[in-house]
Amino acid sequence: MNRQTPLDQAVVARHGWVQALATVLLTLIAMGVVAALGLWAAGAADLPDNAFPRVVAATVVTAVGGTIKLSGDAGGLAESKAGLTVIPLSVTLTGALALGGGFVGPLRHRAVAGGRELAGRAARIAVLWLLGLLALAYAARQTFELPLGDDTLNDLGDLFGVSPKAGFTTDVPQTVLFGLLWMAGVLVLALLVPRRAPLPGRLLRLQESVRPAAHAMVVFLLAHVVLGVLVALVVAATRGHAQQTLAVILLGLPNLVWLALTIGLGATWNGRVEGPFGLPMPHLLDEVLRSSDTATLNLSTLAEHDGRVWWLVVVEAVLLLSVAFLMAARSPARVRAWQHAVHLGVALALTVLMICLMGRISAHYGLSILGIGDLGGGLGGRLFLDPQLWPAVGLGALWGLVAGFLGALAARPVRRTGEIGPDGG
Repeated sequence: MNRQTPLDQAVVARHGWVQALATVLLTLIAMGVVAALGLWAAGAADLPDNAFPRVVAATVVTAVGGTIKLSGDAGGLAESKAGLTVIPLSVTLTGALALGGGFVGPLRHRAVAGGRELAGRAARIAVLWLLGLLALAYAARQTFELPLGDDTLNDLGDLFGVSPKAGFTTDVPQTVLFGLLWMAGVLVLALLVPRRAPLPGRLLRLQESVRPAAHAMVVFLLAHVVLGVLVALVVAATRGHAQQTLAVILLGLPNLVWLALTIGLGATWNGRVEGPFGLPMPHLLDEVLRSSDTATLNLSTLAEHDGRVWWLVVVEAVLLLSVAFLMAARSPARVRAWQHAVHLGVALALTVLMICLMGRISAHYGLSILGIGDLGGGLGGRLFLDPQLWPAVGLGALWGLVAGFLGALAARPVRRTGEIGPDGG
């Protein structure tokens, strides 16, 4: 048996650090490019004081779960207030694909990897990722001067020397915490999802239960993104607004298509849009969200405005049955139909939970000078979008159970490994 010398071990460790550095840099560059192009398409390149790079950094920070604090300063005779919570999931998805691919790519030709080796690779990436997070967190801060609006407020501002300002800074501890948790989640999924990713010997049993279901859910989510891109391109080609469409694709397309996914499964969201705020979504959704103080967003309320919304149910059924068939076809034949149902039910419930937690949106701002103006009214705006969480998760589990069972039955003729028990499932 060949044993590594200290020199060999040093070379391997150094090579591991180079791979980790390349992975982290590629991830940050990919996320930064997508964020920059999306913000440019949205018009952010015209921000004053050379703020564009800092806004790009802030976008990447929020994409990995970091927290951006908004601040306002309107002088002693005025009051301002603002807040923002949103995750640009297009940037998040880009980073997850780059980071996960860089982590398991060098191991793709191996059947098994030691736990110590995987932990070492993950630790090196974590150290470099932490440094990258800190650099982004301290770069993502800026202050802007704001126009007051109408002539009366401008005159008052000039008279009393009021110069409203708004800015943003990063909550560094929360950014580091959630950024590291995001990284850890991506690395775990990178091991669980790909068929050829090596696992430690003690975890090889996950190849039968967890890996097919995890792979099915990733395919399910990416299929929605691909469909969303195709629809967006068709809309841009037929109705114009190509630059706005590009901004939506590069910043928030998964926010839209995964919202549609949950609605197609029967989930309900509550929301409101008021003031100049708008969501990067079809006019139908914006119209419903402006219809009342707290609007209900589900199949029924959307169908009142456009009956074609019911096609979402058909799309979800077809896609879910397709990935259920894929999951069963990739599993050993000894896995029974009810087990497939349980696996997909749990996987889809967790997927819907992830969408609901990451898809929340909350934003508000306001400005009042000498009592003129309203922090939530004409000089302000407010929007929020929140899911009815546990009913949505329950519906996901129910859809997964049914689709998993039907997919297993459909996949029986094509399976080749193992044997089916005498009870047939």
